[in-house]
Amino acid sequence: MQDSLPTLLKKTFGYDAFRPLQREIMEATLAGRDVVSILPTGAGKSLCFQLPALAREGVTLVISPLIALMKDQVDTLTANGVAATFLNSSIQGSESARRRSGLENGHYKLLYAAPERVMTTGFIDDLQRWNVCAIAVDEAHCISEWGHDFRPEYRQLAALREKLPGIPFMALTATATERVRGDIIKQLHLREPAVFLASFNRPNLGYTIVPKSKQARQVFEFVRQRPEEAGIVYVQSRRSAESLAAALAAEGVKAVAYHAGLEPADRARNQDAFIRDEARVVCATIAFGMGIDKPDVRYVIHADLPKNIEGYYQETGRAGRDGLPSECVLLYSRGDLVRNLKFLDEMTDAKAAEIAARQMRQMADFAEGTDCRRAALLDYFGEQLPGDNCGGCDICLQPRETWDATTQAQKLLSCVFRIKQKSGFSTGLNHVVEVLAGANTEKIRKWYHDQLSTYGIGRDTPREEWTVLGRQLIRMGYIDTSTDNFQTLSLSKQGLAALMNRTPITLVRSPVVAAAKEAGTGRVARAGSVACDEGLFVQLRALRKRLADAAGVPPYVVFGDISLRHMARGYPRNDREFLSVPGVGAQKLASYGADFLREISAWLGTHERLTFAEEAAPPPAPKMKSENGMNASALETLRQFAEGKAIVQIAEARAMSRGTIAQHLALAIASGKLEASARDFYTMEEEAAIRAAAAEHGYERLGPLHEALGGAITYEKLHMFRAFEQRERR
Repeated sequence: MQDSLPTLLKKTFGYDAFRPLQREIMEATLAGRDVVSILPTGAGKSLCFQLPALAREGVTLVISPLIALMKDQVDTLTANGVAATFLNSSIQGSESARRRSGLENGHYKLLYAAPERVMTTGFIDDLQRWNVCAIAVDEAHCISEWGHDFRPEYRQLAALREKLPGIPFMALTATATERVRGDIIKQLHLREPAVFLASFNRPNLGYTIVPKSKQARQVFEFVRQRPEEAGIVYVQSRRSAESLAAALAAEGVKAVAYHAGLEPADRARNQDAFIRDEARVVCATIAFGMGIDKPDVRYVIHADLPKNIEGYYQETGRAGRDGLPSECVLLYSRGDLVRNLKFLDEMTDAKAAEIAARQMRQMADFAEGTDCRRAALLDYFGEQLPGDNCGGCDICLQPRETWDATTQAQKLLSCVFRIKQKSGFSTGLNHVVEVLAGANTEKIRKWYHDQLSTYGIGRDTPREEWTVLGRQLIRMGYIDTSTDNFQTLSLSKQGLAALMNRTPITLVRSPVVAAAKEAGTGRVARAGSVACDEGLFVQLRALRKRLADAAGVPPYVVFGDISLRHMARGYPRNDREFLSVPGVGAQKLASYGADFLREISAWLGTHERLTFAEEAAPPPAPKMKSENGMNASALETLRQFAEGKAIVQIAEARAMSRGTIAQHLALAIASGKLEASARDFYTMEEEAAIRAAAAEHGYERLGPLHEALGGAITYEKLHMFRAFEQRERR
């Protein structure tokens, strides 16, 4: 069966090669093993169970959470000549009977169903008769309460192991931390599963974070510059979704709203308009997206702060699923965090509220961070970005210099200290900034803070810069914030020592707030760029829309943008050349080949044939200017480590992940700037185990090494092992 996979891939789906890990995953499931596949959006998760289904005898059951997702995937499979169907509440009467009859008679290779339906007694009996030979659990993170989209009904799926013994399971998701991966294995009762963890890096995505000012205007300015592109705008509330969609529509943008409060018919109509390219923009709450397979979303805007990093990663991952360059923009305001935290007061589950609060603060730390956005995302998932500049985020494209902030920091730290000394209580950052600026507010007069020695000493600095400075000092551990929603400030031991000793403090200079309309407008050549005849591409898109409308399917079911761009690049003239286009299989050639070949021929009758150079890699972006090759944040970690603090203490003091702190120290070790012993970080026995696993898997990518060790040795220790090895090589 494994030998037939490349042939099936080309014949059915029109691709000549597998994406990373796809073939290994398919071979493991065809060998009868349980499998856990953690592949980012756009990495081809669905193919990992669809292609093996064609190589097997029997039916592959796909458990999927949303009706829209089932329909999209079945439409796409059908267009490729694959016998697939779904059963859910939208299918009733004679149509349901027809599909069941087809399953009874072995006419289908794939069956999609929701977990609620799968676990009904009668349905399990049906599955036993229908010769189910494999089970794929899509969006498997829903099974874990530590995931970002926990659904209790997923917990019942483990019962299928008893009802359908011996059938291999495959659990798939785009986002899962180490803790969630363990929960998936435990809750589904997977038996010694083969775990495949792909890189979480999406090199075709650009990440930009800008301060939120006038939300609707910022969104419109961004959308206006992309008149032919589809995008998703995420907001937190239903009211915001509707008002933003109305504002865009008033400016002439074809926009629709999507949220759980809409009538089902309205929700379905708006979703359908978006996936069929009749609406360019959908303004939505997080209720939108999981069931959407649209590969040509060119941008995702978060107009409000997401509630956790996993959700943010998955939502941004809905851009550029086809691998073409796409943009991810976050409009950030600290007020969003405060508002989100207030909602937690209404929660009765203290444990859930604690988890949610921690996740929200992690998201805010990411938004306020001054290190590479991509590196920060990868660090969250236990992965290290090769190199120190991704060339595709606002931080790396607009490098920020470090600067001696000692004087300004002394003023702010002193103001925090004097306020508490004078009043006996602490205040929030906004009030501290007002005192520094010499503001004449009611609170300042009431509490006599205009009598402080620090009153007005910061008049020559814009308030916004004081706020940015304060947030940086909080992240670096000089200032503690209260755990309640008031976020009052007090000096930490580190901050008090810095104030008393005038400790030099180096920070990353944050630019003055940029206009949001500048966010993401620079089209940077990134991975996935396909230069082509843009005029022909427009014509082919129009043809695709006509054919899709006639067939009653979304345009991407006919062909994706990447296929059209290759057509407009190579100008195929016959069936053989058309079959060489990525995404063109035998069924697509039979269904659409003549129409597209005719369109291309007609274009060349009136236009010159263009030639294109091989896609060149983008030039390396300039590196962040820093001291001795280490940025300000890494230098601060190194300073605290030199004081004798452990990794966990530094992480807590600086409100950072332990992984980030470990990476800072690993960089210092590898570059020779930190003299340390391996025994400071791991035992001889652990080193022997790591070295044995590294002999087979290498140590450049820590994910496979971590998996090979069964998760028994932490990423922190693996970072350190790699650093010592790199130092030895130097």
